[in-house]
Amino acid sequence: MTRSDQATEAVHIKTRIGHPSATRPSTDALRSVFGTFATGITVVTASSDAPLGMTANSFTSVSLSPPLVLVCVQREAAMHAAIIEDEMFAVSVLSSGQEQLAKYFANRKRPRGEEEFALHDWVPGPHSGAPILAGALAWMECRLTAVYDGGDHSIFLGSVLDLGRGAGDDALLFHGGRFHRLVPDAA
Repeated sequence: MTRSDQATEAVHIKTRIGHPSATRPSTDALRSVFGTFATGITVVTASSDAPLGMTANSFTSVSLSPPLVLVCVQREAAMHAAIIEDEMFAVSVLSSGQEQLAKYFANRKRPRGEEEFALHDWVPGPHSGAPILAGALAWMECRLTAVYDGGDHSIFLGSVLDLGRGAGDDALLFHGGRFHRLVPDAA
């Protein structure tokens, strides 16, 4: 593509998207656009007074050296206070067969305390005591390293203390407001 073609394409793109608006986008518009980015699904857990879990797709690796991950947690969520208090958390990366588990830990009406984990197999993390869910593709235990402002969320940076992999490779994804399964090629 020549420079002239690139300039013409830039004008076409600018025409299609318009100029940046002084008004903020609506929550529905944000969900629609953010939902075009496929994410993996995790359950973040802590073990303050009682085991606590929440579904999160705002999770990512940050660094290999030192090993760091981040997770974003809404400031009003019980998990937010638990991570701040414990300074530790665990992350279980869900497999494609764990959609119901993702929905369960996203449901604000689920039981709390010991009952929250009564129907699900888990083991306490060796460093944090936070639940690590059975059947997960992978898991990590983290020590809270830093907290950053993220609007109505906090961005928790965690130093990875321990980790492991499950038996499969079939990931649970979230895209367009729905769960999807990523199953590796059979070849």
